[in-house]
Amino acid sequence: MKTKALNRYESIPKRSFRNSIIRLLEENYKLLGSHKVIEMIADDIVNVHKEFYPKLEEGSFGHIVWRTTKVTNRKPSYGTRAEDYEVQTVILPLVTDEDIDNRIKSHYSHPKEDGSANYEKQQDRDIKVMARLCKSAAEQGGWLTGAELSVMLNRSLGTIGRYMRIYHETHNDILPTKGMMLDQGSKPTHKAAIIDLYEQGYPEPDIARLTNHTIESTSRYIKAYKNIKLLLEKKFGMMEITRITGMGQRTIYQYRDLIIQYHPSLKETK
Repeated sequence: MKTKALNRYESIPKRSFRNSIIRLLEENYKLLGSHKVIEMIADDIVNVHKEFYPKLEEGSFGHIVWRTTKVTNRKPSYGTRAEDYEVQTVILPLVTDEDIDNRIKSHYSHPKEDGSANYEKQQDRDIKVMARLCKSAAEQGGWLTGAELSVMLNRSLGTIGRYMRIYHETHNDILPTKGMMLDQGSKPTHKAAIIDLYEQGYPEPDIARLTNHTIESTSRYIKAYKNIKLLLEKKFGMMEITRITGMGQRTIYQYRDLIIQYHPSLKETK
């Protein structure tokens, strides 16, 4: 016997345009006869709908309409504002039939857990969805940012960066995000561009190539960033960090601002 939780999952894909037509014909129009004939009529209506409104059909169940940065071959100059980029509207597969099928399968394999079991680890699911969103947006002429992925997946920027690193350590391809494709940091400095890509999870060799730096200099920037972040986490003050690292105060404050941008929980550190 199916559990109530399982029935709730199975009901999601049943809320389709086709099933709504069938219900309309049976209940509102009191169309009598073979259920098979009613299904054939519904199929014909769905096909006509697809012909006249293909985009609506494509972006129906589980999809979201999203406006993001338009793909461009022109590298923007430093200081380009977000509103200065061209915009591309894309339809992104946030939830797919396969996602729901896997949820249902998890109930069959873990019947005693009444819906609490995950068919995959949360992290694995998130990374799969993240990659699907990035690739779908790129195919439609758009590049997502880490912040956009953070909103869609309801995860912090730091978590999105960790997911990016895991993906690139376990896959051969590079996810086409705005930061990766445009090599655009959040501030007009070399370290900002490097750290932006690092926080998105891209490997150091790729960061070096995209920012026209040597691997040695790229590693130096990232190492300094990680060291200062660790000291902030340990509640060291700015003067103490300057003394420990031997860096100039201006450089320390630049790194601190970048760290707070990606890890706002450290903002209270003085």
